[in-house]
Amino acid sequence: MSHHLDSPIARQDIRLDITDLYLFRGETGTVFNINVCHSIFGEIPAPGYHPEGMYEFKIDRDGDAIEDVTYRVTFDARDEAGRQRFVLRKIEGGDAADPHAPGIALARGVTGEAAATANGVRIWAGKAGDPFWIEPDVLHAVGHAFQDGTVIDLAGWDPAKAKNLFAGHTVYSIVLEVPDAELLGGAAASRRIGVWAVATLATDAGGWRSINRVGLPMIHPLFTQFNEDLGNRLNAGRPADDFATYGAVVARAIAGVVAANGTSEDPKGYGEMVAHRFFPNILPYEVGTAATFGFAEWNGRSLTDNAPDVMFSIAANAPVRLGIGKESVTAKPAHSFPYVPHAA
Repeated sequence: MSHHLDSPIARQDIRLDITDLYLFRGETGTVFNINVCHSIFGEIPAPGYHPEGMYEFKIDRDGDAIEDVTYRVTFDARDEAGRQRFVLRKIEGGDAADPHAPGIALARGVTGEAAATANGVRIWAGKAGDPFWIEPDVLHAVGHAFQDGTVIDLAGWDPAKAKNLFAGHTVYSIVLEVPDAELLGGAAASRRIGVWAVATLATDAGGWRSINRVGLPMIHPLFTQFNEDLGNRLNAGRPADDFATYGAVVARAIAGVVAANGTSEDPKGYGEMVAHRFFPNILPYEVGTAATFGFAEWNGRSLTDNAPDVMFSIAANAPVRLGIGKESVTAKPAHSFPYVPHAA
């Protein structure tokens, strides 16, 4: 799992559980995509999007791990046909980090139908197939290793029998495509941006509680499968504070596995180096380029990038293979907007 059901607080209402963040070049601009409300959870009374929640794409333009632009999507309750009306807002500058800032309403629409602005921003929200894949035996072995400081024990596992835990499952997607000029702004010094997504819930006291925060894929499967308190804490806070808050615990977990593998003469140093690479937990991207989430570089993330093999192997400093790839996904992504797989 990339972020699927990643913490106790996220499992309380999976409409706010962000399973994945994707960031890639589309037909007309940069595509931001998050998925929520995964069908593996089972039946829920009102699937879709939480009418008391906010779904936000956060964009850092200058590399300080603080958002300069926020695109916020909010939804009404489901109607009798199961549709939900939504509003897309843009918040810039110092207000981008303020959950109470009203921003500017860019577009209004209804789930299952695309909406667009005059300057080419497009948004779609609705039920879709899950393009992600994971092998459950490898997943759990990785989680145990990074919790216990051991080798990844796959004794008895047959790669020929590897299976995709999420094959045939569905999600509810939010897909936003933003033209380059709109995204970068006139003052942008470079085309490099950092992106993360947040799902928050309104509180009875009039505030907002962070339920899920996602940047890089696979952080939670590596470090929080058997540490649910850490899972809750990683979903709160802000990227700028990540290394100071979580760097030491993640570095120790990595060092333990690397020491057990014997793949570095300096496991502690390797753990610290990778922790610096993982934090702040932000997905980097150069606007206008093809997305590739690979070993050599993280540049966005396409709907078919093999994030599990990449992140597991980097963290372990040893090759970790799932035995499956994009061929195991039963619903394939599309080449045109909104790009996400059709829900069976």
